[in-house]
Amino acid sequence: MTFGIYFVYQYNMSLYLRHALLFLVLFSTISLLAQKQEQLSFWQPAEEFNKKRFWLATGVGTTLYTASMIGLNELWYKDFPRSKFHFFDDRGEWEDMDKAGHTFSAYMESRLFFQGVRWTGMDRDKAVWVAFAGGTFIQASIELLDGYSEKWGFSVADIGFNTLGCGVFAAQELIWQEQRFTMKVSSFRRPYPMAPIYSADGSNSTSIQARADQLFGTSPAAVFLKDYNAQTLWLSGNIHSFINKKNSKFPKWLNVAVGYGIQNVYGGFENSWIYEGQSYQLSEIEYPRYRQFYLSLDVDLSKIKTKNAFLRTVFNVLNIIKIPSPTLELNTLGRSKFHPFFF
Repeated sequence: MTFGIYFVYQYNMSLYLRHALLFLVLFSTISLLAQKQEQLSFWQPAEEFNKKRFWLATGVGTTLYTASMIGLNELWYKDFPRSKFHFFDDRGEWEDMDKAGHTFSAYMESRLFFQGVRWTGMDRDKAVWVAFAGGTFIQASIELLDGYSEKWGFSVADIGFNTLGCGVFAAQELIWQEQRFTMKVSSFRRPYPMAPIYSADGSNSTSIQARADQLFGTSPAAVFLKDYNAQTLWLSGNIHSFINKKNSKFPKWLNVAVGYGIQNVYGGFENSWIYEGQSYQLSEIEYPRYRQFYLSLDVDLSKIKTKNAFLRTVFNVLNIIKIPSPTLELNTLGRSKFHPFFF
């Protein structure tokens, strides 16, 4: 457990992915402890409310939440000046990729919260509202830390997208008792330009590759979890769940997904930065910031039949990742492109 928390924070990744992964650490830790303490298989939710499981889940969850908040404060906020509580309007920052990330993170936390609560045997409807409240609480905790940091601030927009993510999960459970639409992530870094970028006074130079490495890191884990230009966030819908015919032969695992990504983004609101005391500014004509919208096929791993309970759990965990497949891209430059294989 300690290693899991260390790994998640060590790579200084985007806040939303960090907390989604922390919740995966929480869920895995509960599973290991549960298998040691009772005869009932962890991989099966309790048929009725189980106090032993409830207090185990509550204890582990509280411990990990506390540890994550302390770790977040120490590794993310500690080195920046504190301030009085204040608001910050970050709409449009990072071309709103972070807003999509807040939605994804809140959705994932609510979903994992729900699975954990249902594992204790709690009634489904009650579990939905507990999960909604849990995801909202975790994300609100981060916003409070932002609110007291001089570098950031409490974002009302973030709260709105957090609520949207929790709502996407809760609404589906209440209406359909299943997740017909699943939020997923993919990430693939393409080569950045190595051409020299000169400082404002022309005395020094750097490159976009160097700027990307400075912003997003260089290790595979850091790139996957932090590089906004490499990430795509998806809403993947299961087709079979909308087919009324019980004997339909349409593949139960086949999904259609819509995605959102950005390109040429090397700063929050504009492509300018300070490096080693020198100012740099990218040409908006040569490197225009733009948004990308995708339409693609996907696989719902949770729909793949297997009698192995452990394997089903593995499929559910891996279902956070969008499966590479043919993809159509439309972007705000007014261009379209077909990718035979996109991740």
